[in-house]
Amino acid sequence: MTSLHWAILAPFLLAILIPFFYKYVRQIHTGWFVLVLPLSLFVFFLQFLPITSNGGVIHETVPWVPSLGINFTVYLDGLSLLFALLISGIGSLVVLYSIYYLSKKTESLNNFYVYLLMFMGAMFGVVISDNLIVLYVFWELTSLASSLLISYWFHREKSTYGAQKSMLITVFGGFSMLGGFSLLYVMTGTFSIREIIEVADVIVTSPLFLPAMILVLLGAFTKSAQFPFHIWLPDAMEAPTPVSAYLHSATMVKAGIYLVARLTPVFGGVAEWFWLVAGFGIVTLCWGSISAVRQKDLKSILAFSTISQLGLIMCLLGLGSASLYYGYGTDTTMYTTATLAAIFHLINHATFKGSLFMTVGIIDHETGTRDIRKLGGLMSIMPITFTISLIGVASMAGLPPFNGFLSKEMFFTGVLNAATLDIFNMETWGLLFPVLAWIASVFTFLYCMIMFFQTFTGEFKEENYDRHVHEAPIGMLISPIILGSLVIIFGFFPNLLSYTLIEPAMAAILPGLLAPNETFYVNIYMWHGFNTELFMTIGVIVVGTLFFLSMKKWAKTAIYLRERDPLNYVYDHSLVWLVKGSTKVTHIQMTGLLRDYFAYMITFLVLMVGYTLYRYNAFTIDTVNVAEISPYMWILTFVFIAATLSIPFINHRITAIIVVGIIGFLLALFFVVFRAPDLALTQLLIETVMVVLLLLAFYHLPELRKEKFTPRFKMTNAVISVAVGVVVTLTALSAYALSHTNNMNPISDFFVENSYDLAGGKNMVNVILVDFRGLDTLLEVLVLGIAALGVVTLIKLRMTGREDV
Repeated sequence: MTSLHWAILAPFLLAILIPFFYKYVRQIHTGWFVLVLPLSLFVFFLQFLPITSNGGVIHETVPWVPSLGINFTVYLDGLSLLFALLISGIGSLVVLYSIYYLSKKTESLNNFYVYLLMFMGAMFGVVISDNLIVLYVFWELTSLASSLLISYWFHREKSTYGAQKSMLITVFGGFSMLGGFSLLYVMTGTFSIREIIEVADVIVTSPLFLPAMILVLLGAFTKSAQFPFHIWLPDAMEAPTPVSAYLHSATMVKAGIYLVARLTPVFGGVAEWFWLVAGFGIVTLCWGSISAVRQKDLKSILAFSTISQLGLIMCLLGLGSASLYYGYGTDTTMYTTATLAAIFHLINHATFKGSLFMTVGIIDHETGTRDIRKLGGLMSIMPITFTISLIGVASMAGLPPFNGFLSKEMFFTGVLNAATLDIFNMETWGLLFPVLAWIASVFTFLYCMIMFFQTFTGEFKEENYDRHVHEAPIGMLISPIILGSLVIIFGFFPNLLSYTLIEPAMAAILPGLLAPNETFYVNIYMWHGFNTELFMTIGVIVVGTLFFLSMKKWAKTAIYLRERDPLNYVYDHSLVWLVKGSTKVTHIQMTGLLRDYFAYMITFLVLMVGYTLYRYNAFTIDTVNVAEISPYMWILTFVFIAATLSIPFINHRITAIIVVGIIGFLLALFFVVFRAPDLALTQLLIETVMVVLLLLAFYHLPELRKEKFTPRFKMTNAVISVAVGVVVTLTALSAYALSHTNNMNPISDFFVENSYDLAGGKNMVNVILVDFRGLDTLLEVLVLGIAALGVVTLIKLRMTGREDV
């Protein structure tokens, strides 16, 4: 394995050691041991910047299941590196922040850091994997680890509720995404993202294109909290603030953004992708920004703000995909502006949102509340937190000279360009984008003002707090100070990122548009004259300020006082119906009767096999190659069938055992006829042992009691039995016939030819069991061993009758 493989696995390996650090080195905060890893990985990934900046990529493969096309392949290009730096960089700051946020005396730090490292490793796997199945495995690991982090304070009902909601919604999306990946494999014959992109033209013309695209987008939308799947994100705020800062500013919620960006070369350039991605993005932007205004909890405001900002980035990626339709040239650079803005805002959002989450955590930590109705006047008491918050909020609101202003102006440019498109019916609906973008920006400005002014300005009322309010310790302030500094640095010097991170990421999202040795033009600057974008910004500030100043008039309206998202009621009721429906199905299925379970399983198999034969027109009978049947075989067969049919009519247990034994001995005779003496001997031994054991065991039991069944029950069983016999017979006859018509060689030929040469055994059956199927046999023996242990345990178990079983 290469160093990149180990970089992905390193967090998992460290997670194994965390319980030992926590147990044996309790005097040192466990976070200090963890901090070394993301810092090292950040430095490690920095070394690849010169490679990706020059258009280079790293591609390494470790075979996993090569026969199925599943390999642990890492692929590092500009887009992967950007996310890897965010995951490791923000991760380092979050771990440092958590050291001061979580007490080593009262918190279960071992659980926290194990979950955090699992999540970190899974995110690395998502963004660096080239194989779709490997990506999916890491994708679901992020869902699992994030749910564990959200429910870290599991004694709180809201924490477990939020964790369950995030798990249900994101895993639903993950399963859908897996379906999309499977369809991509059907279309291309590969799970490699690189290879799939190379045959994107074939995919576009396939009838499976649209289903695959919708399924993949379901995964992306649920992960990135796009409308209407956004409802899990506000409830995820029950997690500790370091988790919120990590998951919602830089990592988990951006996995969906990454997936859309990564697969844009596959699905982009068509109307369906353009409208779905851009449409859901702009709706999410508006819904999130309006909902954020109604929140009274600081973290809830940030949660809906994150939803809104994710919608903005998603919208830009959708609009930017139009450049795959037009191509890249001097006159079409306007179409790539949206993609440029999406990447730039992705970075900016990580910085200002990360700092804001941390300052909110500080306020909660030092005051004991996040309710803006109680907060106020903290500016003089917490001056450093106030300053960092001011920078973060101003950037989020899109005010100069911070980085958020730059990316918001580029967002306006992107939606204005979109309104001029002459494809995908944009001539009719294109104007909606700048209008909705402007409305959403007004509400974004408004909730930023509410959040900031109601927290830091006004009169400080000491009676509103349960604890002595003071500034946070310097250790807790370091991380938000660094992020706040980046907000300013990227605002004044945005082109630091132009050709190191942004342009390589654009080249990864929009491959094939550039000629060899050509690069996208990226030049970000603060002043761009008195243009439409600037006037839109001025309008946002004026209207947003008017709304804020008139808050007293509309703050008592029902729509403002109602914080909970109405879609939560849909989720809650759906969950109730799901539980009720599952209970009914369970009661029908889990009867506790073995005969019912067999009936369900066999019916399912009959239907599936029967449908497969019908669907692929596989039913065939070939009487040409049938061998002659001798008279004694007819006699043997007749006796075999008669003995089998007589079993249901036998009422005496000993008689039934003897008849079953006769069937087994007859089967041994069939083996003899077909020249398989070893199988015949094995069958004889097994039947003899079984008959003797059963006779000994049942000798001590009472006689069989005649059970009475309804005619309907008997008829159902008869139908199932006949169906099984018919389907199995048809399958055998068809397989026999197809083996002749298609020149198929039976697998037995391979064993006949290779048993002695490869395994050195003349007994082919033994060789198959111990060599060719050696691992299967070993596992079968293991299962038998476990079953034996279970039997011994049950025998030795002494129940008192009071146990809850």
